[in-house]
Amino acid sequence: MSAKRRRLPDEVRSAAVRAVICLACTLVGLIVAVLASYAHSGALTPALTAMGLGVFGTAWCLLEILISRQIAAQRARGPHSASPMAGGRGPAALPPAQPQARTPPVRGHPGAYPYPQAGPSGGVPGPGGRQPRLPTA
Repeated sequence: MSAKRRRLPDEVRSAAVRAVICLACTLVGLIVAVLASYAHSGALTPALTAMGLGVFGTAWCLLEILISRQIAAQRARGPHSASPMAGGRGPAALPPAQPQARTPPVRGHPGAYPYPQAGPSGGVPGPGGRQPRLPTA
């Protein structure tokens, strides 16, 4: 079976080549550091320094690969993509919003307040949603 693979964009390929070259230099520095350590040579310090810089450079190159892949993917999606996660699908169809008129509740109306409210007597509304009244003098 021949699976057709897409070619990487140029900036991603060049970043990958730089990462491989930097990794190879790091491995050479590692080998030189190990051999200098076995020989008790004075070249150990420069070899360790070169190896440390190589590790830093390799990490930098790997980050460059990730960033260039993201940029290439964003460029392939097009300028009018809704979000980075949008992919190839169209926007999701949302139901049309129905404007609802909000009116303030009318006191005394049976369905005005969904929960019992404490009135002047401190009680809960009676039947019909009305508050019981205290006798006034």
